Amino acid sequence: MKIIIFGLGNFGMSLALSLTETGNEVIGVDKQMDKVNLIKDKISHAICMDSTNELAYEALPLKDADKVVVGIGENEGAAIITTAIIKKLSNVKIISRALSPIHDTVLEAMGIYSIIHPEQESADRLTKQINFKTTLENYQLDNNYTISEVKSKPEFHGKTLYELNTIDKYHLNLVTIIRKKEKTNLIGKKSIVKETIGLPTPETVIYEDDILVVFGENKNISIYCEGQD
Repeated sequence: MKIIIFGLGNFGMSLALSLTETGNEVIGVDKQMDKVNLIKDKISHAICMDSTNELAYEALPLKDADKVVVGIGENEGAAIITTAIIKKLSNVKIISRALSPIHDTVLEAMGIYSIIHPEQESADRLTKQINFKTTLENYQLDNNYTISEVKSKPEFHGKTLYELNTIDKYHLNLVTIIRKKEKTNLIGKKSIVKETIGLPTPETVIYEDDILVVFGENKNISIYCEGQD
């Protein structure tokens, strides 16, 4: 995959190297030339630019990227502006670092749900998450087995688990389903939240926007995800 990483501090640099080692084309971006020089010979491309300047993005193949990671850790304002510009210029999947609870809230308001907290997560764990391509979130149990959030397939929509015989043909176990639900707060403002439905039953119907939480071997999760956007 082609992945652009904004912010080449300790976390961003570790992630860039880890993703390169696992076969990805990585473009690293930072406004400090010394950080760019440190990594330029170790990844596909390294660019020195101010990511808060929208005009500077003409030099980036943003629309060709599979994923973008905003890993800026020194400046919360710059991280938010960078995320906003990327979201404005493309439909690429954005994984954004949050530096505070307020930062989390702002990202969620912008429609960013892949939010990372490097102080709690390792670059190695995020590399595994990114390398699963179309999975939404991963919980690596060991080198062979993972619990993953994946999109429901069109062939599942409107059918019960009994009709589908769950997803046995992919050799995965369905743990639960995450479903979007509209909620209204005390002042009448509506928002969309994600809730799990609990333990699925044979009568459970799968809908278009459902996220399936599955358990299985890494290779089978990759097979399930083939062909998905």
